[in-house]
Amino acid sequence: MMSMSNRQRKGRPINGILLLDKASGISSNKALQQVKHLYQAQKAGHTGSLDPLASGMLPICLGEATKFSHYLLEADKCYQVKAKLGERTNTADAEGEIIKTAPVEAYTFAEFEQFLNGFRGELQQIPSMFSALKHQGQPLYKLARQGIEIERKARTIQIHRLELLSLTANTIELKVTCSKGTYIRNLIDDIGEALGCGAHVTMLRRLKVDNYSSEKMINFAELQAIHAENEHAIDKLLLPIDTAIASWPALTVTEELAFYLKRGQAVFATQASNSGWVRLIDQQNEFIGIGEIDEYGKVSPRRLIHNNS
Repeated sequence: MMSMSNRQRKGRPINGILLLDKASGISSNKALQQVKHLYQAQKAGHTGSLDPLASGMLPICLGEATKFSHYLLEADKCYQVKAKLGERTNTADAEGEIIKTAPVEAYTFAEFEQFLNGFRGELQQIPSMFSALKHQGQPLYKLARQGIEIERKARTIQIHRLELLSLTANTIELKVTCSKGTYIRNLIDDIGEALGCGAHVTMLRRLKVDNYSSEKMINFAELQAIHAENEHAIDKLLLPIDTAIASWPALTVTEELAFYLKRGQAVFATQASNSGWVRLIDQQNEFIGIGEIDEYGKVSPRRLIHNNS
């Protein structure tokens, strides 16, 4: 009888990152499971949920890339959002119940741009009861649907860029570049309250996560079509694991040092010029994991890639 330790994990040991263009109307977890099933991957994870209402970039980490998904969760994001003015809903989006209506004051494009200055830079934001934040293991939105309200603490967020794309008598369209943990629905709700007329999201699309380009996104229907033609062709769409930390400095180590690092041992690297976190690269230019360099040049491995071969 085969022991649990010897039993092979179900699926392929495939590693990499897919930039999925998630469709609206589907949960991030459902999208993740669809991609995992198509790739027949042993392991898969995403890098921070998108609302079912939202579409756009959802990086899917397969295999060893799941070890680094946390760093994309921490990264800046960029969104395009459309909102209706004059109506506030209990969810701050079009799926909720209208709880307030009010006339919308007329603004010129320049006037509205000026008004948006109050929402640029560092802000305090109280997460919505309809967010996926958890309270004692339960997502807030589930509690909200039961009529339960939990006190939430304000968070400090950064709106790096807030660009007005279009303005009509009762709609706005914005492009928002922001820090992790920013709720765009809350931002729109806060803007609506500051205007005095209320507002809610009608369309939300994530354009970027960290430095990943939207040009490399692929939707699930396209992925299925490629798979139907050649099931292995979809493997070529996966980005290298270390693109998740592409902005980190790289440290190339000798074959001898790589040997010890891969076994979890700290080494001294004479070529290490600065302390801090680094991507570890071997002599074959292969990413082997991440390490931390101390002030004396000692490199400690922190998270390593497991070689499936």
